[in-house]
Amino acid sequence: MSGLDKIKSQILDEANHSAEVKLAEAKEKAEQIICDAKAEAQAEASRLSQRSQAAVETYEERIQSSGEMQRKKAILQAKQEIIAGVLEKAYEQICTLDDASYFELITKMLEKYAQPGDGVICFNEKDLKRMPQGFAAEIQKAAEAKKGTLTLSSEPKEMDGGFILVYGGIEENCTIRAMFDAKKEELSDQVQGVLF
Repeated sequence: MSGLDKIKSQILDEANHSAEVKLAEAKEKAEQIICDAKAEAQAEASRLSQRSQAAVETYEERIQSSGEMQRKKAILQAKQEIIAGVLEKAYEQICTLDDASYFELITKMLEKYAQPGDGVICFNEKDLKRMPQGFAAEIQKAAEAKKGTLTLSSEPKEMDGGFILVYGGIEENCTIRAMFDAKKEELSDQVQGVLF
């Protein structure tokens, strides 16, 4: 082998050795990059899984909370319907009282709502027909207790029950329905206290 061949061979050996070292380094670097990428992918997958789990838990809590709110709403609505039903039955019972009890109630209402001054009291047609003998005197008695007078109107008014007082052109609605409507919240609270 000549000197040139030896130099060529030495250069080739060094180049091969250098290439092997570079290939080994590149292979090692590639393995490290793959390893790092796998670790990063696992960390990202773990973060995404945790976020996903937190989102699922939050959603489940919202659904549960919404379900509980719907349940409470339904219970409240049912209670309100029951209370309204009880109040409506009470109203109907008052409207269908026997004559003596009904006009005793009317007398108590007159004692409360009669005003000083001259006025007119109006009833519906049914009450005018069933009014007990001498009830006009009871009306006057209640009015005089308040330092006033009340004239019984012979003209019937359209209403369920109770009466309307008219003082100087101003009407005061003392119908049974108006009394129930005015005391609705108070009556509802009382019924709720008894039932629930």
